[in-house]
Amino acid sequence: MKQPLGVILAGGLATRMGGGDKALLTLGGQTLLDRVTDRLGPQVAGMALNANGDASRFDTALPVIPDSIAGFPGPLAGVLAGLDWAATKGAESIVTVAADTPFFPCDLVPRLLLASEGQSFPLVLAATKGEAQTKSKSKSGLIRHPTFGLWPVALRDDLRTALTYGLKKVVLWTEKHGGRECLFPADGFDPFFNVNTPEDLARAEDLL
Repeated sequence: MKQPLGVILAGGLATRMGGGDKALLTLGGQTLLDRVTDRLGPQVAGMALNANGDASRFDTALPVIPDSIAGFPGPLAGVLAGLDWAATKGAESIVTVAADTPFFPCDLVPRLLLASEGQSFPLVLAATKGEAQTKSKSKSGLIRHPTFGLWPVALRDDLRTALTYGLKKVVLWTEKHGGRECLFPADGFDPFFNVNTPEDLARAEDLL
């Protein structure tokens, strides 16, 4: 399999932060976007930023790709935008990460690829063990992190159709297509911890 492209998902509304772009919040003298870009870049063949609205506000060299489905239908719209962009680059797959998650694993991509071996379509979500209530728990008791995954370009039209018919929950679509989970260690704290509130940003400063 070719090395996947990376797509940073920043298309949400950031309602718990009072609106605005969480990706542009500063953590330890760097924006969250810069931290995520620095962490993802070495793992992928190229990157894009999924965001809606005026792209110039990000002041980034990355291509900025908006959702193609209106109404902020959730992270799957960003995944679809990434898959459509990747198709124009001749890529077979993408790996998505959230723009507000500065501590995700530095070996995210190779571990997702390893977990996909033998699949007809590479479709894997990152997962950890824990008791979080706001994440998606699988039948195996693992907490799935739907914005961190490996996605096949070959299924982009299937995803487009599902979104057109109102699909919002990521795992309903991944399970339909035989998606897998890739377990990551959470030693001390969940590496997929994301900044949703001002309190989360303060905690991220402590973790840093």
